[in-house]
Amino acid sequence: MVDWDDCQRSLGLSFRDESLLEQAFVHRSYINENPDFAGPTNERLEFLGDAVLSFIAAEALYKEFPHLPEGSLTELRASLVCRDNLAQLASSLDLGGWLLLGQGEETNGGRSKVSNLANAMEALVGALYLEKGLARTRRFVLKLLKPQLEDAKAGRIAPNYKALLQELVQGQQRPAPTYRLVEATGPDHDRQFTSEILIEGEALARGTGKSKKAAETRAAKAAWEELRCNHGQTRLQA
Repeated sequence: MVDWDDCQRSLGLSFRDESLLEQAFVHRSYINENPDFAGPTNERLEFLGDAVLSFIAAEALYKEFPHLPEGSLTELRASLVCRDNLAQLASSLDLGGWLLLGQGEETNGGRSKVSNLANAMEALVGALYLEKGLARTRRFVLKLLKPQLEDAKAGRIAPNYKALLQELVQGQQRPAPTYRLVEATGPDHDRQFTSEILIEGEALARGTGKSKKAAETRAAKAAWEELRCNHGQTRLQA
C-alpha cells in the first residue's frame, strides 16, 4: 500500500482528507484491474485542476506583462500549461512514483508516460484546490512555474503552437489534429522536411523546416493563425 503520509512529506503538502490526495493518483487502469477498490479515478480532479492551472497561469501572466496583447498572453499561457510542461513539473515532484496503476499500464511504462504525468499534475492541483482553496493552490503552482515565468520575462519561451492548436481544436469539439510528413528533400547534410496537419482527415496547413519537428511546428503555427483569424471557423486550404 502507498504511504500517503510519506507522499505529503515529499510534496510539502498536508491533506486533512487523505482520500482526496489518493484520488489524484488513481489511474483508470487501476480501477479496471481492482474492481473492489472503492475510490474513483483521478479524471474528475484532472478536469478541475486543468481549469485551476489555466486560471492561475493566466492571472500571473496578466499581472507580469501589463502591455502584452491578448494573443501573446494566450501563447504564453499555452506554453506554461501544455502537457509536456505539466509532465516535466510532475517529474520534478516524482508524481509518477505515487501513481496507482494497473499491472498492464505499469508494464508499459505508465509511470513515465507524458499523458499520465500531466494528468496527475492536473489532478493534484484539483485536489489541492478542493482541500486548501485558491490562495494556497496559487502559491504551490506559482512556485512550480517560477522558472518558466522568469524565462517568459527574459523572452526565452517560444510559443507552443502545437498546444495552442490542440486547445483551439478541442474547443470546437473536434478530434485532435494529426501530422503527416509530405516530403523530405535535399542532401543528407541539408534536408528540408514538409509536414501537413490533418483535422478529421482534411489538410489544413503545411510547414517546412530542417527537421520533422520544426516542420510540424511551423504547420501548427500556420493552422493556428488561420483558425484564430477566422474566429475559430476552419477554412481548408487547397
